[in-house]
Amino acid sequence: MEFLDRLVAYRAQEEQLAWEGSFREYMDIVRQNPKVAMTAHARIYDMIATAGIEEDDYGKKTYHFFDHEIFGLNDALERLVEEYFHSAARRLDVRKRILLLMGPVSGGKSTIVTLLKRGLERYSKTDAGALYGIKGCPMHEEPLHLIPNELRPEFEREYGIKIEGNLCPSCRMKLQTEYHNRIEDVVVERVLLSEDERVGIGTFSPSDPKSQDIADLTGSIDFSTISEFGSESDPRAYRFDGELNKANRGLMEFQEMLKCDEKFLWHLLSLTQEGNFKAGRFALISADEMIVAHTNETEYKAFISNKKNEALQSRMIVMPIPYNLRVSDEIKIYEKLVKQSDLKEVHIAPHALRTAAIFSVMTRLKESKKQGMDLVKKMRLYDGESVEGFKDKDLHELKSEATDEGMSGIDPRYVINRISSALIRRDTACINALDVLRAIKEGLDQHASISKEDKERLLNFIAVARKEYDDMAKKEVQKAFVFSFEESARTLLENYLDNVEAYCNWQKLRDPITGEEIDPDEKLMRSIEEQIGISENAKKAFREEILIRISTYARKGKKFEYNSHERLREAIEKKLFADLKDVVKITTSNKTPDASQLKKINEVSKRLMEEHGYCPICANELLQYVGSLLNR
Repeated sequence: MEFLDRLVAYRAQEEQLAWEGSFREYMDIVRQNPKVAMTAHARIYDMIATAGIEEDDYGKKTYHFFDHEIFGLNDALERLVEEYFHSAARRLDVRKRILLLMGPVSGGKSTIVTLLKRGLERYSKTDAGALYGIKGCPMHEEPLHLIPNELRPEFEREYGIKIEGNLCPSCRMKLQTEYHNRIEDVVVERVLLSEDERVGIGTFSPSDPKSQDIADLTGSIDFSTISEFGSESDPRAYRFDGELNKANRGLMEFQEMLKCDEKFLWHLLSLTQEGNFKAGRFALISADEMIVAHTNETEYKAFISNKKNEALQSRMIVMPIPYNLRVSDEIKIYEKLVKQSDLKEVHIAPHALRTAAIFSVMTRLKESKKQGMDLVKKMRLYDGESVEGFKDKDLHELKSEATDEGMSGIDPRYVINRISSALIRRDTACINALDVLRAIKEGLDQHASISKEDKERLLNFIAVARKEYDDMAKKEVQKAFVFSFEESARTLLENYLDNVEAYCNWQKLRDPITGEEIDPDEKLMRSIEEQIGISENAKKAFREEILIRISTYARKGKKFEYNSHERLREAIEKKLFADLKDVVKITTSNKTPDASQLKKINEVSKRLMEEHGYCPICANELLQYVGSLLNR
């Protein structure tokens, strides 16, 4: 299908969504599907829930609505959805509060709001998210507002739907003048929410207090019609086009809310608590909309320190949105930002983004008082890795130990700016981890606002990230030197386990060639165990621990692999690498390799490219770098 045909099909699809009918017909729709009369908060929660909710073994929930855009903020999102949206959807008092997302810059606050806005636009086009409004109403209000207050209890008993709010001045006059109070004849239409069309989604951004008018929020008098209608209190002489008017039935975003002039915030006191606001010379105007704002911690503290703001502060639900603390999720953030740029074709070597992510996450972590826990171990635990001596309960204790963790540190925007700098300045079409770390360090030198103490701390984190990369680089190259690393590791594991089982059970092994019975190979077992510092006195306990782990796996029907036990995996890798070290060192560091060495280098480079995602440039650089590391 050509693109123009696709445009025609799209237009036809949009036209099919249009619906228009009488109030009587709308009542039939409501009877069949009461969800069309949901409140704005209920519609937003329903939208999030419809996208899918996944619960893990510990009861933690993941909301798929935020997938692909928000990474590493599962705890914050769970609190946001359950404590605010879910509660508000059930008509609890939370819905009468302003949702204030508070956190550091570039932490995802604006992205969350944008996702909600785009999600509402899509959801209103589905059958599940369909909603309707009075045709011609500037606030596209709920048609059930036409039902008089006296009849609403009877309607609620019959339909099971609670009606809140009253007709806007415009619809009230239209009902009297055009329909002669015949409610059943009022024309109703389907409403498609759209920020661009200013339907159900409003945005307010503060500007110069001297020039910004309250009309931006509540609408204004149309002076050109005063002579025609004769009064400023005539709805036909008023433009109901303020952001609060247009956001009815959906979402109202206040950008940098706490920078707004006080007179703009006063309107929110009544809107949040009573569901209405004052405009012009009219009675209070009903509005059903979720109000969301975002700010940083410094502005919020300044706001709450001012006693004049107590009334508004009591009408807020503050949701902290910290930085991500998982390295694997930080990588996803950088990948997303790079793909959005024009530099997405530039090759980024494996581990380059991971190294940058390690630096970023380290700057956000708080030191722990738990014995034996340093920031590197904490970083690994947070990322789901196994750390010897610590369990899942330790992870929960660490998180509760530092409740404000993630509210400070290096932001993703800074790091992606430095990655962009490295991408632009690099002569070749590829950058590696060292290029990225170099760019990050140069960025610190250019930051006059960073104190000497903070700079030293950040430089230390760069050094930690460099050390982590060195370990990853050596492992990558050493693995590539073995034709099938996994197979070699598995063979070594099976050999070790056979000997351990015989040792623990006081048995002998049978030689596979001669068939004679032989003692367990103590030299082999110790050569592996010594790689991770298992002493002669501790070897028996370690071997018994391995057998217990194998038994546990067997009971669960799982196969014990070489990486099923973190310390044993490390020992086997180190043993393989130790056997390889001299070969790797000689091959990679020789400036004039002979024919056999050159052949081996080409084989390893090919394996790095085919199996690990390197390009010819970064594969060659990696081999040279690892050669220099091994020669130190």
